[in-house]
Amino acid sequence: MKALLIVLAVIVVLVVATMLVLRFYPTFGGRPNESTRRRMQQSPHYEKGKFNNLIPTFLKLTFADNFKIMREMMKSNNETTPDQEIQVQPVSPESLQTLPTYPEGIAGKVIWFGHSALLLELEGKRLLLDPMFGNAPSPFPAFGGKRFSKKLPVELEDLPPIDAVLFSHDHYDHLDYGSIQRLKNKVGRFFVPLGVACHLVRWGVAPERIQEFDWGEHTDWEGLSLTCMPARHFSGRGLSDRNGSLWCSWVIGGQTARVFFSGDSGYGPHFKEIGDKYGPFDLTLMECGQYNTRWAPIHMVPEDTVQAHIDVRGNLMIPIHWGTFKLALHDWRDPVERAVREAAKRGTKIATPRIGEPVLIGAENYPDSPWWRS
Repeated sequence: MKALLIVLAVIVVLVVATMLVLRFYPTFGGRPNESTRRRMQQSPHYEKGKFNNLIPTFLKLTFADNFKIMREMMKSNNETTPDQEIQVQPVSPESLQTLPTYPEGIAGKVIWFGHSALLLELEGKRLLLDPMFGNAPSPFPAFGGKRFSKKLPVELEDLPPIDAVLFSHDHYDHLDYGSIQRLKNKVGRFFVPLGVACHLVRWGVAPERIQEFDWGEHTDWEGLSLTCMPARHFSGRGLSDRNGSLWCSWVIGGQTARVFFSGDSGYGPHFKEIGDKYGPFDLTLMECGQYNTRWAPIHMVPEDTVQAHIDVRGNLMIPIHWGTFKLALHDWRDPVERAVREAAKRGTKIATPRIGEPVLIGAENYPDSPWWRS
């Protein structure tokens, strides 16, 4: 009886401790306020407290499946991570302080910071997309898989003022507490899918600087048109908030160029629908990595990434969501190798910049060296 009481006491302590961590540890984020909850309930994509994809998207992973995946992820496999630190291309802070005057035909530029984090210069504005600059995509970074490169192309403190940040969803590899703490005083506006603002508000961002969007909603802002569009994915930062906020892709339109940012997404008919309505795109930033047959509905394989680029009527594609963290079981070079082969097969243009290497929008030439092989 005494042993049983001890076991029960330990269980109670663990349960209470878990609840306290989930409630008070800021990294897990916040909860939508009453105004946001009303908007969520009015969304055609929201039912029974959860957001839904446009087409059925089920992940039938049992506890045993998840345990097996975790065990496989922990096994030593020299091909899933680089055998040495990835060397980034440094970005001079001075080069970012003044927006350049581009020659005729060049609409702007984009710099990949690894994974899905990008700096986009367009129409005289600086936008950060999914700026995850932390060392590990985890609520407890000390225990997460580390970044393949030990340094960033430029430190966050050396970035110039950022006009706006766009987020695609609230997963840890896209929305990072530490990055927001370092960035929030540099940023003018935050544009996020419905239900994500509460995280930023808890982390000290003033609500009036945040605008939330449902799929299909857009704003004309400072000469740019920003449209929140569907993706095929899911959301959540805790144990009980799965699909409690929306996930999305973004259509970013200016007078001189149009850019598509896929966010995270499995393949689906939404790509063609976006292309038919908003294409063609001068540049697409397309998810390409962290896939597995067991979660194929929410992450594209590289061949589907190229097809999605074609569906949205893209001109030049940059594959993102690879080369930075180990979040799947494939060879770390597999996403870009397969995407390059498929792009060549389909006759579409693909840029493969190093982390930190700029790509000019509208230029005849673009980075395409196989740097990951060296």
